[in-house]
Amino acid sequence: MKHKIKILVLAVTFIALLPARATGQGMPVYDNTNFISFVKSLLESGKQTANLMKTVKFLKTQKENIDKVNDVIKQLKAVRELARNNQRLYDVVQSDLREILNSPFIKSDEVGRISDSFDAIIQNSIDGMEYIDKILSNDSMKMTDAERAMVLKEKELQSKEMVAEIEAKTRRYREIIAFREMQHKINNRETNY
Repeated sequence: MKHKIKILVLAVTFIALLPARATGQGMPVYDNTNFISFVKSLLESGKQTANLMKTVKFLKTQKENIDKVNDVIKQLKAVRELARNNQRLYDVVQSDLREILNSPFIKSDEVGRISDSFDAIIQNSIDGMEYIDKILSNDSMKMTDAERAMVLKEKELQSKEMVAEIEAKTRRYREIIAFREMQHKINNRETNY
């Protein structure tokens, strides 16, 4: 019987505690240390995300700056090449044109035409340089650096064409002079018969 009483007391205690345990499970229980470390983790993640966003913005700005610098470098290269081409034009006109015009095998009526053709090329070159000066120094032409670089590259190609044209004309006039000189030698040679 003692054994039965023990089982009965245990059963009554179990039944009495059962409703208390059932209601206790509905209440959320937080472990303060885990909750605090979770909040700290969330704050740290937020800081890292903010820093990452700042880094992305910084890198985007730097990429834009690099693109601007690249466009400016392209502009400088184009301007340098234009200056070289114009210097070559000037040198050709300075030395070769004088030599051509001073040749005794160029007729007087040809001097004006030769001078005019070379002058037209030089004037075109000067006009191109004035336009480039306006593009580079004036903000009234609303252009981006990339657009300026494209215009300068176009002008550079035009200046190369002018150099090629003036070199071809110089070569042609030298060939004419050489041909006329040879004709003169043939026509004025001494015969021994």
